[in-house]
Amino acid sequence: MRSVDIIIKKRNGGELSTAEIEFFVQGFTVGDIPDYQAAALAMAIYFQGMNAPETVALTLAMAHSGKQLDLSDIAPVVADKHSTGGVGDKTTMVVTPLVAATGLPIAKMSGRGLGYFGGTVDKLETIPGFHAALSDEQFREAFRKVGLVVSGQSSELAPADGKFYALRDVTGTVESIPLIAASIMSKKIAAGANCIVLDVKHGKGAFMKSLEDAVQLAETMAAIGRGAGRKVRAVLSSMEQPLGFAVGNSLEVREAVETLQGHGPADLLELAYILGSQLIVMSGRAENEQEARQQMQQVLQSGAAFTKLKQFVANQGGDTAVLDDPRLIALAPYREELNAPESGYIAAMDAETIGIAAYTLGAGRKVKTDNIDPTVGFILHKKVGEWVDKGQSLLEIHASSPEKAAEVREYLLTAYTYSKNPVAPPPLIAKII
Repeated sequence: MRSVDIIIKKRNGGELSTAEIEFFVQGFTVGDIPDYQAAALAMAIYFQGMNAPETVALTLAMAHSGKQLDLSDIAPVVADKHSTGGVGDKTTMVVTPLVAATGLPIAKMSGRGLGYFGGTVDKLETIPGFHAALSDEQFREAFRKVGLVVSGQSSELAPADGKFYALRDVTGTVESIPLIAASIMSKKIAAGANCIVLDVKHGKGAFMKSLEDAVQLAETMAAIGRGAGRKVRAVLSSMEQPLGFAVGNSLEVREAVETLQGHGPADLLELAYILGSQLIVMSGRAENEQEARQQMQQVLQSGAAFTKLKQFVANQGGDTAVLDDPRLIALAPYREELNAPESGYIAAMDAETIGIAAYTLGAGRKVKTDNIDPTVGFILHKKVGEWVDKGQSLLEIHASSPEKAAEVREYLLTAYTYSKNPVAPPPLIAKII
Protein backbone atom coordinates (compact mmCIF):
# COMPACT_ATOMS: atom_id res chain seq x y z
CA MET A 1 0.00 0.00 0.00
CA ARG A 2 1.37 3.43 -0.95
CA SER A 3 0.35 6.75 0.55
CA VAL A 4 0.38 8.47 -2.85
CA ASP A 5 -2.18 5.98 -4.17
CA ILE A 6 -4.47 6.81 -1.24
CA ILE A 7 -4.12 10.53 -1.99
CA ILE A 8 -4.90 9.98 -5.68
CA LYS A 9 -7.88 7.78 -4.89
CA LYS A 10 -9.44 10.43 -2.68
CA ARG A 11 -8.48 13.21 -5.09
CA ASN A 12 -10.47 11.39 -7.76
CA GLY A 13 -13.51 11.02 -5.52
CA GLY A 14 -13.02 7.43 -4.44
CA GLU A 15 -14.11 5.96 -1.12
CA LEU A 16 -11.20 5.05 1.12
CA SER A 17 -11.33 1.75 2.96
CA THR A 18 -10.82 1.48 6.68
CA ALA A 19 -7.50 -0.27 6.02
CA GLU A 20 -6.30 2.58 3.79
CA ILE A 21 -7.28 5.21 6.34
CA GLU A 22 -5.63 3.32 9.19
CA PHE A 23 -2.45 2.85 7.10
CA PHE A 24 -2.22 6.55 6.30
CA VAL A 25 -3.00 7.78 9.83
CA GLN A 26 -0.54 5.38 11.42
CA GLY A 27 2.18 6.23 8.88
CA PHE A 28 1.72 9.95 9.43
CA THR A 29 1.75 9.50 13.19
CA VAL A 30 5.10 7.68 13.29
CA GLY A 31 6.70 9.90 10.65
CA ASP A 32 6.79 7.50 7.72
CA ILE A 33 4.39 9.77 5.79
CA PRO A 34 5.61 13.38 5.55
CA ASP A 35 3.67 16.58 6.23
CA TYR A 36 3.31 17.41 2.55
CA GLN A 37 1.52 14.16 1.79
CA ALA A 38 -0.76 14.58 4.79
CA ALA A 39 -1.52 18.11 3.57
CA ALA A 40 -2.30 16.72 0.11
CA LEU A 41 -4.73 14.19 1.56
CA ALA A 42 -6.36 16.88 3.68
CA MET A 43 -6.88 19.01 0.58
CA ALA A 44 -8.33 16.04 -1.31
CA ILE A 45 -10.74 15.42 1.58
CA TYR A 46 -11.60 19.12 1.63
CA PHE A 47 -12.73 19.02 -2.01
CA GLN A 48 -14.10 15.46 -2.26
CA GLY A 49 -15.48 15.01 1.24
CA MET A 50 -15.92 11.75 3.11
CA ASN A 51 -18.98 9.61 3.65
CA ALA A 52 -20.10 8.44 7.10
CA PRO A 53 -18.07 5.18 7.19
CA GLU A 54 -14.91 7.02 6.07
CA THR A 55 -15.40 9.73 8.68
CA VAL A 56 -15.94 7.21 11.46
CA ALA A 57 -12.87 5.26 10.31
CA LEU A 58 -10.75 8.42 10.28
CA THR A 59 -11.97 9.40 13.75
CA LEU A 60 -11.28 6.01 15.27
CA ALA A 61 -7.88 5.73 13.57
CA MET A 62 -6.85 9.06 15.09
CA ALA A 63 -8.29 8.14 18.49
CA HIS A 64 -6.42 4.83 18.41
CA SER A 65 -3.15 6.37 17.21
CA GLY A 66 -1.97 6.66 20.80
CA LYS A 67 -3.06 5.75 24.28
CA GLN A 68 -6.71 5.98 25.27
CA LEU A 69 -7.69 6.98 28.76
CA ASP A 70 -10.13 4.99 30.82
CA LEU A 71 -11.24 7.25 33.65
CA SER A 72 -13.98 4.98 34.98
CA ASP A 73 -11.88 4.03 38.01
CA ILE A 74 -11.85 7.72 39.02
CA ALA A 75 -15.42 8.70 38.10
CA PRO A 76 -18.23 6.60 36.63
CA VAL A 77 -19.47 9.54 34.53
CA VAL A 78 -17.02 11.92 32.85
CA ALA A 79 -18.13 15.02 30.97
CA ASP A 80 -16.47 16.93 28.15
CA LYS A 81 -17.26 20.08 26.20
CA HIS A 82 -15.97 21.29 22.86
CA SER A 83 -16.49 24.34 20.68
CA THR A 84 -15.88 24.48 16.96
CA GLY A 85 -14.42 27.95 17.47
CA GLY A 86 -15.53 31.52 17.17
CA VAL A 87 -14.47 35.10 17.74
CA GLY A 88 -14.40 35.90 21.45
CA ASP A 89 -15.27 32.32 22.39
CA LYS A 90 -13.96 31.83 25.90
CA THR A 91 -16.84 29.56 26.96
CA THR A 92 -14.72 26.63 28.14
CA MET A 93 -13.23 28.71 30.93
CA VAL A 94 -16.73 29.48 32.19
CA VAL A 95 -18.76 26.33 31.61
CA THR A 96 -16.23 23.77 32.86
CA PRO A 97 -15.84 25.24 36.39
CA LEU A 98 -19.61 25.78 36.57
CA VAL A 99 -20.33 22.15 35.74
CA ALA A 100 -17.48 20.69 37.80
CA ALA A 101 -18.58 22.70 40.82
CA THR A 102 -21.99 20.99 40.69
CA GLY A 103 -20.21 17.66 41.17
CA LEU A 104 -19.95 16.46 37.56
CA PRO A 105 -16.25 15.97 36.74
CA ILE A 106 -14.87 17.21 33.41
CA ALA A 107 -11.82 15.94 31.53
CA LYS A 108 -11.03 17.87 28.37
CA MET A 109 -8.38 17.75 25.69
CA SER A 110 -8.17 20.94 23.72
CA GLY A 111 -6.26 22.41 20.80
CA ARG A 112 -4.42 25.58 20.01
CA GLY A 113 -5.65 28.33 17.76
CA LEU A 114 -6.83 27.68 14.25
CA GLY A 115 -7.28 30.57 11.85
CA TYR A 116 -7.56 34.04 13.27
CA PHE A 117 -8.10 33.39 16.97
CA GLY A 118 -6.53 31.46 19.82
CA GLY A 119 -7.70 28.13 21.16
CA THR A 120 -8.50 27.25 24.75
CA VAL A 121 -4.92 26.18 25.45
CA ASP A 122 -3.61 29.50 24.12
CA LYS A 123 -5.97 31.34 26.44
CA LEU A 124 -5.14 29.29 29.53
CA GLU A 125 -1.42 29.70 28.94
CA THR A 126 -1.78 33.46 29.34
CA ILE A 127 -2.12 32.63 33.06
CA PRO A 128 1.48 32.68 34.38
CA GLY A 129 2.76 29.19 35.09
CA PHE A 130 -0.24 27.30 33.68
CA HIS A 131 0.85 23.92 32.36
CA ALA A 132 -1.30 22.46 29.59
CA ALA A 133 1.09 19.81 28.19
CA LEU A 134 0.15 16.81 30.32
CA SER A 135 1.09 13.18 29.92
CA ASP A 136 -1.70 10.67 30.28
CA GLU A 137 -0.68 9.97 33.89
CA GLN A 138 -0.55 13.68 34.69
CA PHE A 139 -3.96 14.06 33.04
CA ARG A 140 -5.42 11.28 35.19
CA GLU A 141 -3.88 12.64 38.38
CA ALA A 142 -5.10 16.19 37.72
CA PHE A 143 -8.58 14.83 37.06
CA ARG A 144 -8.52 12.70 40.20
CA LYS A 145 -7.40 15.60 42.37
CA VAL A 146 -9.73 18.38 41.21
CA GLY A 147 -12.43 16.83 39.04
CA LEU A 148 -11.51 19.26 36.25
CA VAL A 149 -8.59 19.02 33.85
CA VAL A 150 -7.89 20.69 30.51
CA SER A 151 -4.90 19.44 28.58
CA GLY A 152 -3.38 20.35 25.27
CA GLN A 153 -2.51 17.83 22.62
CA SER A 154 0.13 15.44 23.91
CA SER A 155 2.29 12.86 22.23
CA GLU A 156 0.34 10.13 24.00
CA LEU A 157 -3.34 10.92 23.43
CA ALA A 158 -4.61 11.10 19.82
CA PRO A 159 -1.19 12.10 18.45
CA ALA A 160 -2.39 11.80 14.86
CA ASP A 161 -5.00 14.47 15.46
CA GLY A 162 -2.40 16.75 16.99
CA LYS A 163 -0.32 16.53 13.81
CA PHE A 164 -3.28 16.95 11.46
CA TYR A 165 -4.62 19.81 13.59
CA ALA A 166 -1.39 21.79 13.19
CA LEU A 167 -1.40 21.31 9.40
CA ARG A 168 -5.01 22.27 8.73
CA ASP A 169 -4.55 25.86 9.85
CA VAL A 170 -1.76 26.55 7.37
CA THR A 171 -2.98 24.55 4.37
CA GLY A 172 -6.45 26.03 3.84
CA THR A 173 -8.27 22.89 4.96
CA VAL A 174 -9.90 24.07 8.17
CA GLU A 175 -13.46 24.29 6.86
CA SER A 176 -13.91 20.58 6.11
CA ILE A 177 -16.74 18.83 7.92
CA PRO A 178 -15.10 15.36 7.95
CA LEU A 179 -11.78 16.77 9.17
CA ILE A 180 -13.39 18.94 11.84
CA ALA A 181 -15.65 16.12 13.03
CA ALA A 182 -12.83 13.58 13.15
CA SER A 183 -10.50 16.02 14.93
CA ILE A 184 -13.00 16.89 17.63
CA MET A 185 -14.39 13.43 18.24
CA SER A 186 -11.04 11.64 18.22
CA LYS A 187 -9.98 13.78 21.17
CA LYS A 188 -13.27 13.14 22.95
CA ILE A 189 -12.99 9.37 22.47
CA ALA A 190 -9.30 9.23 23.45
CA ALA A 191 -9.76 11.35 26.57
CA GLY A 192 -12.28 9.03 28.19
CA ALA A 193 -15.43 11.18 28.38
CA ASN A 194 -18.82 9.50 28.10
CA CYS A 195 -21.06 12.62 28.14
CA ILE A 196 -20.12 15.21 25.53
CA VAL A 197 -21.65 18.56 24.62
CA LEU A 198 -20.61 20.24 21.39
CA ASP A 199 -20.91 23.98 20.83
CA VAL A 200 -21.23 24.10 17.04
CA LYS A 201 -21.02 27.68 15.90
CA HIS A 202 -22.40 29.15 12.70
CA GLY A 203 -22.19 32.58 11.12
CA LYS A 204 -19.58 34.93 9.72
CA GLY A 205 -17.21 34.51 12.65
CA ALA A 206 -17.31 30.69 12.63
CA PHE A 207 -15.78 27.96 10.50
CA MET A 208 -19.28 26.95 9.49
CA LYS A 209 -20.72 30.05 7.82
CA SER A 210 -24.20 28.62 7.29
CA LEU A 211 -26.60 27.02 9.73
CA GLU A 212 -27.08 24.19 7.25
CA ASP A 213 -23.36 23.31 7.33
CA ALA A 214 -23.30 23.61 11.12
CA VAL A 215 -26.22 21.21 11.43
CA GLN A 216 -24.45 18.74 9.13
CA LEU A 217 -21.29 18.94 11.24
CA ALA A 218 -23.27 18.56 14.48
CA GLU A 219 -25.15 15.55 13.19
CA THR A 220 -21.91 13.97 11.92
CA MET A 221 -20.20 14.35 15.29
CA ALA A 222 -23.24 13.13 17.21
CA ALA A 223 -23.38 10.02 15.03
CA ILE A 224 -19.67 9.35 15.59
CA GLY A 225 -20.14 9.71 19.34
CA ARG A 226 -23.13 7.43 19.48
CA GLY A 227 -21.26 4.86 17.40
CA ALA A 228 -18.48 4.93 20.00
CA GLY A 229 -20.93 4.49 22.88
CA ARG A 230 -20.97 8.10 24.08
CA LYS A 231 -23.87 10.38 24.95
CA VAL A 232 -23.65 13.47 22.75
CA ARG A 233 -25.66 16.66 22.38
CA ALA A 234 -24.86 19.56 20.07
CA VAL A 235 -25.86 23.19 20.61
CA LEU A 236 -26.03 25.33 17.45
CA SER A 237 -24.94 28.81 18.58
CA SER A 238 -24.59 32.04 16.62
CA MET A 239 -21.30 33.66 15.67
CA GLU A 240 -22.73 36.56 13.67
CA GLN A 241 -21.13 38.82 16.26
CA PRO A 242 -18.37 38.10 18.80
CA LEU A 243 -19.33 36.36 22.03
CA GLY A 244 -19.10 38.65 25.02
CA PHE A 245 -17.14 41.88 24.79
CA ALA A 246 -13.51 40.66 24.77
CA VAL A 247 -11.59 39.43 21.72
CA GLY A 248 -7.99 38.29 22.21
CA ASN A 249 -6.47 35.77 24.58
CA SER A 250 -5.58 37.81 27.66
CA LEU A 251 -8.69 39.95 27.35
CA GLU A 252 -10.87 36.85 27.03
CA VAL A 253 -9.30 35.22 30.08
CA ARG A 254 -10.02 38.35 32.08
CA GLU A 255 -13.63 38.36 30.90
CA ALA A 256 -14.09 34.66 31.72
CA VAL A 257 -12.75 35.22 35.22
CA GLU A 258 -15.02 38.21 35.73
CA THR A 259 -17.98 36.10 34.58
CA LEU A 260 -17.26 33.50 37.27
CA GLN A 261 -16.98 36.34 39.76
CA GLY A 262 -20.56 37.25 38.91
CA HIS A 263 -20.26 40.20 36.55
CA GLY A 264 -19.69 38.93 33.03
CA PRO A 265 -21.55 39.45 29.73
CA ALA A 266 -25.08 38.10 29.62
CA ASP A 267 -24.62 36.23 26.33
CA LEU A 268 -21.50 34.42 27.55
CA LEU A 269 -23.16 33.33 30.78
CA GLU A 270 -26.34 32.25 29.00
CA LEU A 271 -24.39 30.07 26.57
CA ALA A 272 -22.46 28.54 29.46
CA TYR A 273 -25.72 27.69 31.22
CA ILE A 274 -27.18 26.11 28.09
CA LEU A 275 -24.08 24.02 27.37
CA GLY A 276 -23.62 23.00 30.98
CA SER A 277 -27.24 22.00 31.39
CA GLN A 278 -26.90 19.51 28.52
CA LEU A 279 -24.04 17.78 30.32
CA ILE A 280 -25.75 17.71 33.70
CA VAL A 281 -28.94 16.23 32.22
CA MET A 282 -27.05 13.63 30.13
CA SER A 283 -25.14 12.58 33.24
CA GLY A 284 -28.37 11.95 35.14
CA ARG A 285 -27.58 14.58 37.77
CA ALA A 286 -30.70 16.58 36.84
CA GLU A 287 -34.04 15.59 35.37
CA ASN A 288 -34.32 18.60 33.06
CA GLU A 289 -32.45 21.66 31.86
CA GLN A 290 -34.15 24.01 34.31
CA GLU A 291 -33.02 21.95 37.27
CA ALA A 292 -29.51 21.79 35.82
CA ARG A 293 -29.44 25.56 35.32
CA GLN A 294 -30.48 26.08 38.93
CA GLN A 295 -27.56 23.95 40.07
CA MET A 296 -25.14 26.12 38.08
CA GLN A 297 -26.73 29.34 39.28
CA GLN A 298 -26.26 28.17 42.85
CA VAL A 299 -22.54 27.40 42.44
CA LEU A 300 -22.01 30.72 40.66
CA GLN A 301 -23.75 32.73 43.37
CA SER A 302 -22.07 30.86 46.21
CA GLY A 303 -18.61 31.31 44.70
CA ALA A 304 -18.07 27.56 44.35
CA ALA A 305 -17.58 27.82 40.58
CA PHE A 306 -14.88 30.47 40.98
CA THR A 307 -13.24 28.35 43.67
CA LYS A 308 -13.25 25.39 41.29
CA LEU A 309 -11.55 27.53 38.62
CA LYS A 310 -8.82 28.47 41.09
CA GLN A 311 -8.33 24.85 42.16
CA PHE A 312 -8.07 23.77 38.53
CA VAL A 313 -5.60 26.52 37.58
CA ALA A 314 -3.45 25.99 40.70
CA ASN A 315 -3.40 22.23 40.13
CA GLN A 316 -1.89 22.81 36.68
CA GLY A 317 0.71 25.26 37.94
CA GLY A 318 -1.07 28.53 37.26
CA ASP A 319 -0.78 31.67 39.36
CA THR A 320 -4.19 32.23 40.95
CA ALA A 321 -3.32 35.81 41.90
CA VAL A 322 -4.43 36.89 38.41
CA LEU A 323 -7.77 35.18 39.03
CA ASP A 324 -8.35 37.01 42.29
CA ASP A 325 -7.49 40.27 40.53
CA PRO A 326 -7.96 39.99 36.72
CA ARG A 327 -6.37 43.43 36.35
CA LEU A 328 -3.02 41.69 36.89
CA ILE A 329 -3.38 39.84 33.59
CA ALA A 330 -0.88 41.32 31.14
CA LEU A 331 -2.40 43.53 28.45
CA ALA A 332 -1.02 45.21 25.35
CA PRO A 333 1.04 48.39 25.87
CA TYR A 334 -0.95 50.56 23.43
CA ARG A 335 -4.69 51.23 23.41
CA GLU A 336 -6.94 53.52 21.43
CA GLU A 337 -10.67 53.95 20.84
CA LEU A 338 -12.35 53.25 17.50
CA ASN A 339 -15.13 55.80 17.13
CA ALA A 340 -18.37 55.47 15.15
CA PRO A 341 -18.40 57.47 11.87
CA GLU A 342 -22.18 57.95 12.10
CA SER A 343 -25.12 57.62 14.48
CA GLY A 344 -27.56 54.74 14.44
CA TYR A 345 -28.43 51.33 15.75
CA ILE A 346 -25.78 48.68 15.15
CA ALA A 347 -27.56 46.57 12.55
CA ALA A 348 -24.78 44.04 12.02
CA MET A 349 -21.29 43.36 13.27
CA ASP A 350 -19.12 41.16 11.04
CA ALA A 351 -17.39 38.83 13.48
CA GLU A 352 -15.06 37.51 10.79
CA THR A 353 -13.73 41.00 10.05
CA ILE A 354 -13.10 41.56 13.75
CA GLY A 355 -11.36 38.17 13.98
CA ILE A 356 -9.13 38.93 10.99
CA ALA A 357 -8.25 42.30 12.53
CA ALA A 358 -7.21 40.52 15.74
CA TYR A 359 -5.11 38.14 13.63
CA THR A 360 -3.45 41.13 11.99
CA LEU A 361 -2.51 42.48 15.41
CA GLY A 362 -0.81 39.18 16.22
CA ALA A 363 -3.54 37.10 17.86
CA GLY A 364 -3.37 34.37 15.20
CA ARG A 365 -0.83 32.18 13.43
CA LYS A 366 0.42 32.48 9.84
CA VAL A 367 2.37 29.19 10.08
CA LYS A 368 2.10 26.43 12.62
CA THR A 369 5.37 27.37 14.36
CA ASP A 370 4.37 31.02 14.94
CA ASN A 371 3.98 32.42 18.40
CA ILE A 372 0.92 34.55 19.09
CA ASP A 373 0.72 37.78 21.03
CA PRO A 374 -1.71 36.99 23.87
CA THR A 375 -2.11 40.63 24.89
CA VAL A 376 -3.61 42.09 21.70
CA GLY A 377 -7.28 42.30 20.78
CA PHE A 378 -10.38 44.38 21.36
CA ILE A 379 -12.90 45.32 24.00
CA LEU A 380 -16.28 45.88 22.36
CA HIS A 381 -18.39 48.74 23.63
CA LYS A 382 -21.39 48.31 21.32
CA LYS A 383 -23.09 45.22 19.96
CA VAL A 384 -25.93 44.52 17.54
CA GLY A 385 -29.15 46.27 18.50
CA GLU A 386 -27.51 49.04 20.52
CA TRP A 387 -27.58 52.73 19.61
CA VAL A 388 -24.32 54.56 19.00
CA ASP A 389 -23.77 58.29 18.51
CA LYS A 390 -21.34 59.60 15.93
CA GLY A 391 -17.93 59.89 17.57
CA GLN A 392 -18.83 57.45 20.35
CA SER A 393 -16.49 54.49 20.90
CA LEU A 394 -17.37 51.24 19.14
CA LEU A 395 -14.48 49.34 20.67
CA GLU A 396 -11.06 49.72 22.26
CA ILE A 397 -8.05 48.48 20.29
CA HIS A 398 -5.29 46.76 22.27
CA ALA A 399 -2.12 46.65 20.16
CA SER A 400 1.63 46.35 20.52
CA SER A 401 2.18 49.81 19.00
CA PRO A 402 0.33 52.77 17.43
CA GLU A 403 1.54 51.55 14.05
CA LYS A 404 -0.09 48.13 14.50
CA ALA A 405 -3.34 49.76 15.63
CA ALA A 406 -3.29 51.92 12.50
CA GLU A 407 -3.12 48.77 10.35
CA VAL A 408 -6.58 47.64 11.49
CA ARG A 409 -8.38 50.91 12.22
CA GLU A 410 -10.09 51.47 8.88
CA TYR A 411 -10.65 47.77 8.31
CA LEU A 412 -12.50 47.45 11.63
CA LEU A 413 -14.93 50.17 10.62
CA THR A 414 -16.09 47.96 7.73
CA ALA A 415 -17.35 45.39 10.26
CA TYR A 416 -20.22 47.65 11.30
CA THR A 417 -23.54 48.30 9.57
CA TYR A 418 -25.94 50.95 10.88
CA SER A 419 -29.69 51.45 10.85
CA LYS A 420 -31.92 54.35 11.86
CA ASN A 421 -34.55 51.85 13.01
CA PRO A 422 -34.29 49.52 16.01
CA VAL A 423 -32.63 46.17 15.28
CA ALA A 424 -32.99 42.95 17.24
CA PRO A 425 -29.74 41.13 18.09
CA PRO A 426 -29.28 37.74 16.41
CA PRO A 427 -30.66 34.80 18.42
CA LEU A 428 -27.95 33.12 20.48
CA ILE A 429 -29.17 29.54 19.92
CA ALA A 430 -30.61 28.14 16.70
CA LYS A 431 -31.32 24.58 17.85
CA ILE A 432 -30.09 21.71 20.00
CA ILE A 433 -29.43 18.28 18.51
